[in-house]
Amino acid sequence: MKQTLQLRLGQHLTMTPQLQQAIRLLQLSALDLSQEVQEALEANPLLESEEEFQQTKDVNGQEHQPKELSDASSSQGNDINNEREIQTDSASLTEALPVDSEWSDVYDSYVPSSSPLGESPDTDFLLERGQAQSLHDHLMWQLNLTPFSPLDNAVATHLIDDINEDGYYIGDLEETFQAFSAEDAELILEDIEAVLHRIQDFDPPGVGARGPQECLLIQLRQLAEATPYRDQAIELCQHHFELLASQDQLQIKRQMKIDDPSLSAINRLIRSLNPHPGSLIAGSEPQYVVPDVFVSKHNGRWHVELNGEATPKLRVNSDYASLIRRADSSDDNTYLKNHLQEARWFIKSLMSRNETILRVASKIVEYQRGFFEHGAEAMKPLVLRDIAESLEMHESTISRVTTQKYMHTPRGTFEFKYFFSSHVSTSAGGECSSTAIRALIKKLIAAERPNKPLSDNKIATILSEQGIKVARRTVAKYRESMSIPPSNERKRLV
Repeated sequence: MKQTLQLRLGQHLTMTPQLQQAIRLLQLSALDLSQEVQEALEANPLLESEEEFQQTKDVNGQEHQPKELSDASSSQGNDINNEREIQTDSASLTEALPVDSEWSDVYDSYVPSSSPLGESPDTDFLLERGQAQSLHDHLMWQLNLTPFSPLDNAVATHLIDDINEDGYYIGDLEETFQAFSAEDAELILEDIEAVLHRIQDFDPPGVGARGPQECLLIQLRQLAEATPYRDQAIELCQHHFELLASQDQLQIKRQMKIDDPSLSAINRLIRSLNPHPGSLIAGSEPQYVVPDVFVSKHNGRWHVELNGEATPKLRVNSDYASLIRRADSSDDNTYLKNHLQEARWFIKSLMSRNETILRVASKIVEYQRGFFEHGAEAMKPLVLRDIAESLEMHESTISRVTTQKYMHTPRGTFEFKYFFSSHVSTSAGGECSSTAIRALIKKLIAAERPNKPLSDNKIATILSEQGIKVARRTVAKYRESMSIPPSNERKRLV
């Protein structure tokens, strides 16, 4: 093969470190950005937050000196005199004591009482109660307070380990019996089940059940005997649970020989129970959403502003920046120059991020003004390309901005992506947002008669009469996405 030289022209995009940093900051959420800023402050000495700068200025300038500091400085002389008096009094008291006596022999020592009755509380009880953050810890804390034999305690611990986060026992009693039968030859399977029944008396009510039916029965039996319709509810859950699950009201009334008002009262009592008792014990701390922008209406116009608490304010440390000498090439001076450049890039990337988020949020509010005025039923179809073309940005940039960014509005806090939805054609030749269709379906189901709920086919017909062309399977898909059960499961008595 003959070697030749060829000249080619081409273009390619070079991702500079500054651009990579700006893109990475743009896709971070408010919580992740706060952590990123904190790491940058710790790594770069030339970066500082304006809050720290203001506090340093107040302390050095004594412009806003706290009252405690001023009181301390004014009473400094008095504290020195008081200290001298205390030392003198202590010396005189020590000299007045007998040689072979101690301080506690003459003066009563103060021991803070840990209990109002003077009794020392159970420290383990307080510690265990304070550490009961998960359902497993909560059950183990109650197990330690319940009198069990050593073998029953070991069996109960094994059973609690097989209880999931919803509060249901998912283990196998036969396997547990085989595991502990070697320790006690007289142990039988009924003993294992008896320990499980004792665990089912723990808090929260219904924990340790082996299914929804047993969970409801445990909670009903723990109610007071004078509770209205308690016995009928136990009978319904114990003998007619399949009819209850399928909401077959006619068969329930026929087999239990009750009328409509009684069945309605029984259903209300059963619905007041919790089918997931483990959810009552929080296993982790809640994660709160921090909105990036606030939307409000003033004088008939919608205004969008950044959340000041979620927007970090940084500046370059002027003291370190003044130490940089232009003609010096020493290691220290080079170190400061590099960090100064990095600090400026970081601040510029933050400013670019805030500006982009504000522009995108403002354009979303402009497009979806009907939602802010009238609700989700007035939502317009919107895709990323519409915002990108309007702002002359790339769709990937809009995608990064709308990911994990939240907007606080008078109608609630929503993610930016909530305002983007596909469209469905209407009979008039227009388009309707899928979010608006979901809102209409939810509104129709909320207004339906309980004893005669709307089927998916009927909902599709009603929407078709309003000019919205949707198929029955589309209605079913939207209904399932909102966790709304089908019509046969929604049927109930008034």
